[in-house]
Amino acid sequence: MTVTAERRAAASTHQLAVGPGPLVPPADFGPTDTKRGWVVTAFITLIAAITRFTMLNYPTDGGTPVFDEKHYVPQAWQVLTGGWTPDNPGYGLVVHPPVAKQLIAIGEAMFGYDAWGWRFSSAVAGTVTVLLVVRIVRRLSRSTMIGAIAGLLLIVDGLSFVSARLGMLDIFLALFGVAAFGCLIVDRDRMRERMATVQAEGRIGVSALGPRLGVRWWRFGGGVLVGLACGTKWSGLYFLLFFAVLSIGFDIANRRAYGVARPWLGTAIRDLPSTIYSLVLIPLCVYLASYWPWFASETGVYRHVVGVKVGTGGHFSFVPDALRSLWYYSGTVLKFHEGLTNSAGNHHPWESKPWTWPMGLRPMLYYFADGDHIKGCGAASCVKAVMLIGTPAIYWLAFPVLIWGLWRAIVGRDWRYTAALTGYFAALLPWFADLDRQMYYFYAVAMAPFFMMVLALTLGDIIGRARNGLERRNTGLLVAALYLAIVIANFIWLWPVLTALPISPTMWSNELWLPSWR
Repeated sequence: MTVTAERRAAASTHQLAVGPGPLVPPADFGPTDTKRGWVVTAFITLIAAITRFTMLNYPTDGGTPVFDEKHYVPQAWQVLTGGWTPDNPGYGLVVHPPVAKQLIAIGEAMFGYDAWGWRFSSAVAGTVTVLLVVRIVRRLSRSTMIGAIAGLLLIVDGLSFVSARLGMLDIFLALFGVAAFGCLIVDRDRMRERMATVQAEGRIGVSALGPRLGVRWWRFGGGVLVGLACGTKWSGLYFLLFFAVLSIGFDIANRRAYGVARPWLGTAIRDLPSTIYSLVLIPLCVYLASYWPWFASETGVYRHVVGVKVGTGGHFSFVPDALRSLWYYSGTVLKFHEGLTNSAGNHHPWESKPWTWPMGLRPMLYYFADGDHIKGCGAASCVKAVMLIGTPAIYWLAFPVLIWGLWRAIVGRDWRYTAALTGYFAALLPWFADLDRQMYYFYAVAMAPFFMMVLALTLGDIIGRARNGLERRNTGLLVAALYLAIVIANFIWLWPVLTALPISPTMWSNELWLPSWR
């Protein structure tokens, strides 16, 4: 018998004992079908890779990037050729941290300055995100099948699909946000397992604060990853804040579940310092480290601004000049973003507000071409387009699914829904704080994986478990299978406008289901 099996057996035995103390939770610290889980994960990931990499170099704008690729792709190339930092002050839109551009540059280093080069890293990020979602939902639900359903939903989500096939930033933000979330979920299970060991050994009551839980490498990894999210876009900071609260909640629940006399104080003294270290200090260090080429450069934007545009004295003169220069640089970026408001006259025909994102009511047109010179659709004139559309069969169920998730989280106290919704709302709610700002549907890319988690958990509830009765489970499986068939069919229908395949103007009109899609 393995050490883990012994711990589970000991905890289960303890749970059955009758006594004045509280019972401990079941010894459930993660899925046990390891081999089957990895086989299913590999299969789903392979499908994701095929869809993300097929025709990855198509379309282009006459061999050049499309839409906002025009900002980030040349910046990534200049990162590659200029010392891993944009060092040309002429780049007026160097307004995001460098991590995603550095990753795009890796693809350009491998394949050159062409569509394969500037989209390769995005496709890898989109594929790995699917893998992570399968593993995370499998752990949340303790079901490899539900994990596979979550991965399949993300594969056929048009929002995630298109974002993984363009050299832009948000797919990397989604990747790091999901990866950090996954680390915290594993950390929760590991800490419960450690607490069960202490409980089985009869040491819970040694201190009213509960035991120290040792080094928490998974939470440390979560801090590194959320730091990379912040190094991709500043909106990664929202993941940091929400995930820190989630992690503290896990710690309080863990100590309460195992009968610690003072769980809140125990969390504050035993766990909070580790939380601050892992989810505040480490992300800050990772964020600063992402600027290492800029720190090492002589020609980076605003690298030596102290003594030129910033005085050398003042209350913060003790701060190293390099950090003061970065602070000034960041201030100019913040000023740029603050100016992107509707009230300042900034309007875009495809902008949207966050209340439209859950249902994908206002997609974005990334690429469009029509005319007699386009052939292949069987008509005299053809249309080619890439539109960022969330698959309607998924997103038009957003509100009932979210309401169910909130019900399960608040009334049913189901930690799985609480966790997944934390990630979802971290990517959505902060945008409501400044509705005057220009916003776009591609900001919702970071929400998509977490919505697939909530939707998969909901389908898991519909399917039910074997103990609910064979007939009940078979009916649930049939409902879930039919729904997935509809989602896949919807994705196939949208495929031409997600990949710029030539279609007739009539077909193009048929693809635009809502007036807000035009």
